[in-house]
Amino acid sequence: MDRKQFLLSLTALPLTGMAMKLNDLATLGAQFHRSERMPVLFLGHGSPMNAIEENEFVAGFRSIGSTLPRPQAILVVSAHWETRGTLVTAMEHPRTIHDFGGFPQALFDVQYPAPGSPALAEEVKRTISGTPVGLDHGWGLDHGAWSVVKHLYPNADVPVIQMSIDRTITPEKHYALGKELAALREKGVLIIGSGNMVHNLGLVAWDRLNEVHAFDWAQDASDRMKRAITTGDHKPLIEFHKQGHAFDLAINTSEHFLPLLYALALQGENERTVLFNDKALAGSLTMTSVLITKA
Repeated sequence: MDRKQFLLSLTALPLTGMAMKLNDLATLGAQFHRSERMPVLFLGHGSPMNAIEENEFVAGFRSIGSTLPRPQAILVVSAHWETRGTLVTAMEHPRTIHDFGGFPQALFDVQYPAPGSPALAEEVKRTISGTPVGLDHGWGLDHGAWSVVKHLYPNADVPVIQMSIDRTITPEKHYALGKELAALREKGVLIIGSGNMVHNLGLVAWDRLNEVHAFDWAQDASDRMKRAITTGDHKPLIEFHKQGHAFDLAINTSEHFLPLLYALALQGENERTVLFNDKALAGSLTMTSVLITKA
């Protein structure tokens, strides 16, 4: 329903119903008052085991988390929620999704009981005009979200919602969709893309799983990606399918790369990018993460 239809529908309500609707809108707007522009993150989330292990990457997440202003809410675009069309989670209490197998029971026992935010879901739906946004009540927080957010906000006391990756649209449209989220940064919302820049599980060196190591093609792709990020030249990243063999191997499926485009699309004038956790593992994975913040 567009704004005009909505306003017309109010005229058809009894006065008491109209008052309730207007009160609901006032409450919704009050929750997301203007704030200093929030930073943006892309987090290389890596293995789900990062949720419970102590390592340099977990320490990196915590270190960055300690520098962030406290958000009113968090919006995560995770590699692990692909849909047809764009959806946002709109439940009060999102479940912790253990969307993996073959890991220790201790990982399945982890719960991250952060509240959801139906109000933020509605705000996202209103903010985005380029595509319809559906409200989802069945998903929750997958490990692309909770396994990293738990290190930023271990008390699970900041509302978290997820926005899905529409598998039917082009990288250019994902980037454009990311740009539409910019207004949320001025309303206290921390936007996080969660994936991995280089992510080819089919070529992982399983015998070197926890070693810092990159195949030549992975190092080449990573270096070129980082050059594009730090210079602000996003075009080769948006057109990753035109960048040759190294990129084809690094992004053999796009779901872990696309959250980076959402983050980069939000970079404003006079904002800088800071790389952290910038290492490769097992030959064909990189943990490189990005903070976008004021210069």
